[in-house]
Amino acid sequence: MVVALESLPSLNAEQLRELIPELIAKIAQQSQMIAAKDSDILYRQAKIDKLTHELATLKRWKFGRSSELLNAGQVSLLDETIDADIAAIEQELQNLAPATKTETQPRQQPKRAALPAGLPRVDIHHEPDSTTCGCGCQLKRIGEDVSEKLDYTPGVFTVEQHIRGKWTCAQCETLIQAPVPAQIIDKGIPTSGLLAQVLVAKYSDHLPLYRQERIFGRAGVPAWRCRAPPWPNGWAICGVQLHPLVDALKGEVLSHVVLHADETPVEMLKPGNKKTHRAYLWAYAPGAFEDLKAVVYDFCESRAGQHARTFLGTWKGSLVCDDYAGYKAGFVTGITEAGCMAHSRRKFFDLHVSSKSQIAGQACAYISQLYDVEREVKHLSADERLQIRQARSKPLADAFKEWMLLQRQKITDGSATAKALDYSLKRWGALTQFLDDGQLPIDNNWIENQIRPIAIGRNNWLFAGSLRAGQRAAAVMSLIQSAKLNGHDPYAYLKDVLARLPTQKNSQIEELLPHRWQPTKP
Repeated sequence: MVVALESLPSLNAEQLRELIPELIAKIAQQSQMIAAKDSDILYRQAKIDKLTHELATLKRWKFGRSSELLNAGQVSLLDETIDADIAAIEQELQNLAPATKTETQPRQQPKRAALPAGLPRVDIHHEPDSTTCGCGCQLKRIGEDVSEKLDYTPGVFTVEQHIRGKWTCAQCETLIQAPVPAQIIDKGIPTSGLLAQVLVAKYSDHLPLYRQERIFGRAGVPAWRCRAPPWPNGWAICGVQLHPLVDALKGEVLSHVVLHADETPVEMLKPGNKKTHRAYLWAYAPGAFEDLKAVVYDFCESRAGQHARTFLGTWKGSLVCDDYAGYKAGFVTGITEAGCMAHSRRKFFDLHVSSKSQIAGQACAYISQLYDVEREVKHLSADERLQIRQARSKPLADAFKEWMLLQRQKITDGSATAKALDYSLKRWGALTQFLDDGQLPIDNNWIENQIRPIAIGRNNWLFAGSLRAGQRAAAVMSLIQSAKLNGHDPYAYLKDVLARLPTQKNSQIEELLPHRWQPTKP
């Protein structure tokens, strides 16, 4: 083309007319190549932005703060730490300062909070070696000073000796003896109190059984590994006896029309090859605004949606969940899908943190306004909540959707921003289901909070020994977490339930459910 252009002055009109189509074709070819390069550059830039966003998100998950906001508890903890540091510095300066002869004002001594009155007291008396004065007179006690110190004695074990007297009749030689009390583990040595301690320590305090063995050993109780099964591993099997109670709790949960569902991975030991594979613990709970506070865990060997359908059975209602495809099959059989606005917000929040995207920041602002309304209506009745949502939240949601549609037209396909917008736009019907039902929550955070203890515990006990072991653990965790939700001490609840369960009538099993349980009167 350059050679042709340089030779133009020497060409006649006929030659010029023949050369023009060739030049036009070459220019068109060059334009196509430039357009292809521009398209490739746009694609590569979108790919770079996507990978940059994913890398920033992974770094924040790995090294950053897990919470999206600094909550009040963290602020309070930070303030307490700062106050303690300042008090320590002031005390050090006071110790280093030169002593003054006089003080203008008397110093006020800090008041120490009294120890709880319910704690048992042990009196330790300190008296003079001699009550005779140096002058020979007898001293008279006129009062006393009492100071209290807090003590702790770890792992205090006691032994219950069950003595069953034998009574006989001298005339007819009849022998009478009281029957052996029913126990959760027949002919076992642990009481219901010790079993409750083992279960709560593992599934609530996240102490693996081998660590409990060491703790018991320091308290003077050896681990009898020569017996089968070894303790306390064998004692944890008593979770099998709790399955009827968990089945009754499951029936109570499925009687509500709003449910939360979520799942989390748990490693499970494969039989035979001693390798682990990924199993899943599914969690189900009544809606955040339902009157029943309970959660049921279901341990399954995979994440297949069939497990959710098996658990729900013929249940019909509104299921609050994330966008996992395993729940989709249930939505064509009469179950209403309710989305999680927190998942939508998380997409934009991660994008805003990684790239300081103004679009993501504006989206978070829209969603924050919806949550502002939710904080005001969470303690109201369902009808009042629905009325306020229709008046205030619905216009905000409509404006948010129109804004997302407008922004989506300007964004390149495949970018992180496009994916965040597409996630909300494609699920908009499910995400805004709460606007037409006052009993539905705005997100799935309720069940995520109930599944968080599992995520903490699996870092300590690492894996489930088998499918049956996982199911036993799920039964125990269901009762422990449900007891916490109802304000019970899980140890006191399990101790009483394990003591009463062997003799409890099957028709009255509901009396032992966490939301109906009443402690046994001493």
